Amino acid sequence: MNDRTAESGKIPVLNHGDERCLILRLQPETTFAVRQTLPVMAGYGFLGMAFGLMLQHAGYHAGWAFLSSALIYAGSMQFVLVGILTAGLSLPTIALMTLSINSRHIFYGLPFIQTFRAMGRRYIYMIFSLTDETYALLCSVQIPDPLDRQKVFFRMALFNQVYWVTGATLGAAFGELARFDFTGIDFAMTALFTVLLVEQWMSARLPGRWSILIGLLSGISTRLIFGADRFVLPALILAAALLMLLRPVLSRQPEHKIEGDGV
Repeated sequence: MNDRTAESGKIPVLNHGDERCLILRLQPETTFAVRQTLPVMAGYGFLGMAFGLMLQHAGYHAGWAFLSSALIYAGSMQFVLVGILTAGLSLPTIALMTLSINSRHIFYGLPFIQTFRAMGRRYIYMIFSLTDETYALLCSVQIPDPLDRQKVFFRMALFNQVYWVTGATLGAAFGELARFDFTGIDFAMTALFTVLLVEQWMSARLPGRWSILIGLLSGISTRLIFGADRFVLPALILAAALLMLLRPVLSRQPEHKIEGDGV
């Protein structure tokens, strides 16, 4: 910043180089969060568009896609919501369906209680924005020491919602203008979770890999017992119980990376 001031109000004037340096100092958490959320942007972009198209085909315009994605922000429940709106279900039925579909989110906030509380006014939004993909990213991201952890978490959560809202709104808008064949687009979410799981496995140390295996076996076993429509909550309960029971054993495992995995 030079010594000149603006004539009105004596406001300091920045040189072009000073402005560039100031922007660079403000941006590291933002640029890091953008890079980390790019896989989510791809998944949320396509799935959000699919939801927007479905909502438009049900008779609701892009404004409703924007509002539902901004205020509800629960991908799986929003897809179910399309059928609910056309079926005219009662409010108690809608409440029970929402609880059964999104009950897994009860467990998502447990590892972040203290972290979110320390984030001040952003605390409530972090609870609201903790979707499946955001939870997976917050659990696996490796934040460099110079960066502010709270700022990175907030920006990652915010960008993920922006991707979803943008995709849903664009999908509904495109549906009003043209017809698209999006057969198979719902597999994008499965592919996204697969990529996140592989990255977490490659970066995890030995106890972390045992935790992943416990979660995988819990999901498979409860899927076989309860079926595809009702296994998510039992799987989470079983995995959480096993991890708590085995915590003394897992905590004694050596904290080293697996040999030969290239990480």
